[in-house]
Amino acid sequence: MIESLPTNKQLILFDGVCNLCNSSIQYVIKHDEKNLFMFAPLQSNIGQDIINEYKIDPKKTDSILLYSIENGLSSKSTAALKVAKHLGFPRNLMSVFFIVPTFIRNWVYDYIAKNRYKWYGKKEACMIPTPELKSKFL
Repeated sequence: MIESLPTNKQLILFDGVCNLCNSSIQYVIKHDEKNLFMFAPLQSNIGQDIINEYKIDPKKTDSILLYSIENGLSSKSTAALKVAKHLGFPRNLMSVFFIVPTFIRNWVYDYIAKNRYKWYGKKEACMIPTPELKSKFL
């Protein structure tokens, strides 16, 4: 299943039932002018394949994952900043936060991730892409 990702694309795996995550994915889609990203819920088959391949414990990882055939897997704040870096000005300026040590960035990321359902809510099922966006989802 992972092989189905085109080599020139990066795959963003996200929590398909999280309202914050779904809003973030919609934001990335809107600003992905280079058409670099594809998307899949963590709960999907390809999401599960990557979780298993990289031996990620889903109970301990509450995170966005960014996967590419070329660069492997990134998670948490590193994944989010790598995505922002490709979204054009001024969003690409977020990459300045790479100077902040990873443990500090991930502490902030984990705090938001831990509270995201309480603050933003949760869907009953994963988002279903519209026909126009279906080609961006695996």
